[in-house]
Amino acid sequence: MRILNLLKTAWKAILLNKVRTLLTMLGIIIGVASVIAMLAIGEGSKQSIRTQISSMGSNMINIRPGADMRGGVRLDAGEMQSLKLADYEAIKNDASLISGVSPQVSGSGQVIYGANNWPTSIYGVSPEFVDIKKFSIVNGSMFTNDEVKSYAKVAVIGQTIVENLFPNEDPVGKMIRFDNTPFKIIGVLGEKGENTFGQDQDDVILAPYTAVQKRILAINYLQSIVASAISEEKADDAVEQVSNILRKQHGISGDQSDDFNVFSMEELISMFSSTNEMLTVLLVAIASISLFIGGIGIMNIMYVSVKERTREIGLRMAVGGMGRDILLQFLIEAILISITGGLLGVLLGLASTVFIENILNWPTSVTSYSIIISFAVCAVTGIFFGWYPARKAAALDPINALRYE
Repeated sequence: MRILNLLKTAWKAILLNKVRTLLTMLGIIIGVASVIAMLAIGEGSKQSIRTQISSMGSNMINIRPGADMRGGVRLDAGEMQSLKLADYEAIKNDASLISGVSPQVSGSGQVIYGANNWPTSIYGVSPEFVDIKKFSIVNGSMFTNDEVKSYAKVAVIGQTIVENLFPNEDPVGKMIRFDNTPFKIIGVLGEKGENTFGQDQDDVILAPYTAVQKRILAINYLQSIVASAISEEKADDAVEQVSNILRKQHGISGDQSDDFNVFSMEELISMFSSTNEMLTVLLVAIASISLFIGGIGIMNIMYVSVKERTREIGLRMAVGGMGRDILLQFLIEAILISITGGLLGVLLGLASTVFIENILNWPTSVTSYSIIISFAVCAVTGIFFGWYPARKAAALDPINALRYE
């Protein structure tokens, strides 16, 4: 009952100075709202990155020529030509953890149909490419392995090509020219939109890699190989298996450096996620400054409250009030101000995430832990910054307090 009475007394004291209390809460409200909004943006961005990269093929494995280029080292021409068709065949035949594999060569140029033209890229691949990259065929069909072997000049095009070259007609069966090389359209890919890097995944032409190698690029090596692990859980094992196969193919042994680079999409997701987490921590740290400022505001207003109510404190002590009761009363007031500000901050934070997602079109995701952390911080802030003024009130001498003007 004593605690209940103290709560009622503290709440009445807060209500007597509504405007001052609200102004004191502002730092807490803004701090909590900022923390929730920043964590929501960070979590939403992380989920968006994972979703977009996974849409490119969650089990996908990339094999590129040369050593690990993620350090930005420029490779010479010999290293750029280290992948051959024999490497693709070895992976296809020997890698038990791979469900699909495709060579990849590409070139940029102008695609022309009648009076329409469009700058785009052509990718030389095998039929497995659409499954690896999670493409779908919505019209026509994908080319076959027989067409790959015969260097057939056939192509499957993305929706961006359709919109710019065939705005009002069915493209299947039509002839297009890519840098003066004719290709017959046999299929149309389903829409995928932009990927994480802002690249339009629909602005693409797929053709047999043999035709692109011979008729457009005039090369006999592969620019890269893409594969798909049998499951997301087996992706790391598949990377190791492919690396061992290629080391054997290239005669690399012992501590010799690889002349190729194999990495999974999970590595890419982890890299982006770690960078995103660092930025989120930085933003939350900046937002937390408001909580600290709000705590100082609570301490300041509690000092003012102690000064204003010095005679009241003396009177309560004179009629038998204990020092711990005075301490608890002022401490409860500080905690109530902090938690009430926290509640309002949570509501403002949730409203902010709705605004950010619907108006600014940024991905957000509010997690329960962000709200729990905010409340915990509010409680700690109230106790930490309310303790000293409350202790000072409890330590007042009753006689001097009664004489205070």
